[in-house]
Amino acid sequence: MEHVTNSLTEQLYWGDKKQVGKDQGDGKLGQEDFFRLLTQQMSMQDPTKPMDNDQMIAQMTNFTMAEGISDLSNEFKQFAANMTSNQALQASSMVGQKVLIPSDVSYFNGTRPVDGIVSLPQSGDNVQVRIKNEAGEIVHTIDMGTLPQGQHNFSWDGTLADGSKAPNGDYVIEATGSMGTQTEALPALTYGFVESVSMGGQGGIVLNLESIGRVDLRDVIQITSGGA
Repeated sequence: MEHVTNSLTEQLYWGDKKQVGKDQGDGKLGQEDFFRLLTQQMSMQDPTKPMDNDQMIAQMTNFTMAEGISDLSNEFKQFAANMTSNQALQASSMVGQKVLIPSDVSYFNGTRPVDGIVSLPQSGDNVQVRIKNEAGEIVHTIDMGTLPQGQHNFSWDGTLADGSKAPNGDYVIEATGSMGTQTEALPALTYGFVESVSMGGQGGIVLNLESIGRVDLRDVIQITSGGA
């Protein structure tokens, strides 16, 4: 009888043996733990009301689905992290390149020319690009004449009217042209030089341009080989 009593006591206090899954440190139930609990549940069920097969299958299905969703979520996070790393690596190759951005401000460093694009919605006459310093003074004018519809490049090497070089600094680009009988302002885009690349919010790539500052990679219109 003593053996029977001890056996019954062991059954009643089965939890004291702490028979849990192998991964005790993470606090999560694995598939092995689930089947152990299910087996224990079946062994302790009321013989007059045994577990319905449909209930058992439903529990197994729910657990499998939950485990699959958890694994899928972890794999997706890892995939997103890998994608972000790859983007950062690819973007790092842009350091030293020049990029076309939707800005009418360009930086002259004393050696590299100020480059940009004038966009014409239709053909125009007397197209001019005026370059202004930080004080708002016109330091140079580029006459581009008559141009068809589309985008047209311009460049200024920093030479002033007296033949000297303009000081280093930011310069504003203004473009106008005659569309029929009226003179209209035209969109002017400029190039900036990439000094470094960094990660922005939500995994986005941010380019740090010389003097201009931070620009989101998604705002870049064109990438061109850099100069001196």
